[in-house]
Amino acid sequence: MSLSNREIADIFERCADMLQIRGDNIHRVLSYRRASETIRGVPRDLRAIASEGGLTGLSYIGKTIAAKIDEMLETGELEFYERLRAEIPEGLVDIMHINGVGPKKAKLFWEQLDITSVDELKIAADAGKLAGLAGMGKKSQQKILDGIEALSRQTGRASIGDALPAAQAILDLLLGLAGAQEGALAGSIRRGRETIGDVDMLIAADDSGPIMDRFVTMENVARVLGHGPTKSSVELLSGLQVDVRVLEKARWGTALNYFTGSQAHNVKMRQIALEHGFSLNEHALSPVDENKTIIESAEKVLCDSEDKVYQTLGLQYVPPELREDSGEIEAARAGRLPNLIRREDIVADLHMHSTWSDGKNTIAEMAAACVKRGHKYIVITDHSRSLGIANGLSIERLLAQAEEVRRLNEELGDAIQVLAGVEMDIKADASLDYPDDVLAQLDFVIASLHSGLGQGREQVTKRLLNAIGNPYVKMIGHPSARQFPNREEVDADWDAVLAAAKAQNTILEINANPLRLDLKPELARMAMDMGVLLAINTDAHRVAHLDLMEFGISNARRGWVEARQVVNTWPFERFSQWNSSRG
Repeated sequence: MSLSNREIADIFERCADMLQIRGDNIHRVLSYRRASETIRGVPRDLRAIASEGGLTGLSYIGKTIAAKIDEMLETGELEFYERLRAEIPEGLVDIMHINGVGPKKAKLFWEQLDITSVDELKIAADAGKLAGLAGMGKKSQQKILDGIEALSRQTGRASIGDALPAAQAILDLLLGLAGAQEGALAGSIRRGRETIGDVDMLIAADDSGPIMDRFVTMENVARVLGHGPTKSSVELLSGLQVDVRVLEKARWGTALNYFTGSQAHNVKMRQIALEHGFSLNEHALSPVDENKTIIESAEKVLCDSEDKVYQTLGLQYVPPELREDSGEIEAARAGRLPNLIRREDIVADLHMHSTWSDGKNTIAEMAAACVKRGHKYIVITDHSRSLGIANGLSIERLLAQAEEVRRLNEELGDAIQVLAGVEMDIKADASLDYPDDVLAQLDFVIASLHSGLGQGREQVTKRLLNAIGNPYVKMIGHPSARQFPNREEVDADWDAVLAAAKAQNTILEINANPLRLDLKPELARMAMDMGVLLAINTDAHRVAHLDLMEFGISNARRGWVEARQVVNTWPFERFSQWNSSRG
């Protein structure tokens, strides 16, 4: 049986992990890992590409890897992978998914304690057997247990950064068909959740046949799970499940509201509908009698827009990002919903990287791309010297970069203001990566956590408070340091951190990268309530990353964030005045 793109990518990824455990040359390991990444991003079925002889035209797919793909497409197996599985216990790959466990530790557990599965590792850690191994101790052992617990909470859901572009491409395709009147994404993807299970999509049309037929025959479909007149479901080559429903335009509002959710929001909506004498479902608002029983003879209220649904129930329209039963219904009843931030409010980006550290574009290229996106000012914030893995800047290189930034700023004139900054490490001992006399020579300083993320609450909080208290630190970048799917947020006293940020007039970042989305919405809402300044930034490492701003906006909206407290909505003159007075 031929394998799907996702299954082939998974096999190459596991091959890379096993080769790394075995200690093979890193270039060989990377060849399989990069092949896996390439295949995950290919929108077409590999079978079609192989039949055209186009496999070697894909990035990082040479003749050897292409031959292995052909083998899997023809036989459903890979002999090389089977040989590795016979040599390296496959459970070690699962152990490597635990945060903080790399190939060396996985191999150590195997060779010293004959551990070949996550369950066996947990048993050994609970019994205290890991602490005696070379390079291990009680703290390391506890980190392993914490990592196993975090791994058990992972759901297999897709990042919104992966799911949204794929879903939007399908929606655009279907909306381009004759007869498609209106379309929208629904479910958790419309609410802007960080991770997505299945994708829900609605299309308004009088004739569903052509839409459903095109949907199930798309090139990136791995399996058709269902094909009917009102609903069809497919599994994409990426493994993502997409469900499409086609309905009449007259019922668009109630259907979109229902399938957007959340379930808790829908329950509240149904309760309010009953108070107004209606039963609400995805089809209509149906009048009910005093016993809450639908009056079949009564005319139903059809809603061709969500606005009409909320208006009929005496509510303000609730933006999708707020529909989590977190007070939005009560606010809508009172007419007190927040004026949520929008993409068009953003006029700047205060966090981005260039080729001076680990970015892929020059400062000039980043600035030109920001001009095209309508930004009025930006800050170049490459990594500091402690982050060697990211080519962090020595003091000499940092000051040389600042000179280049200022020269470019003069050349660009009124097109955009380009400021010299840095993303500086908050070190494990709570000290900062540069002395104050160096920071004083920069326009804008971000302080971020990149290491020591498993420290206890007291020390992590101390590190954040020390950075906030420094007069030259203007912003804390991705404050909780979380990354999807493997890194949970640091353990910090957020009440103390937010209070300090308010007191010191320090910005807290909402990092727009969909692998971070940090601050999370709950903390962003706390910050708004306390009057803490925020900034929504892309942390771009290449020009294309500048378009991640949309994810940051969505995340901020989920946190009830309004533009009035977001610094990079300010005109440059206001920002410059604040920046000078703050420093």
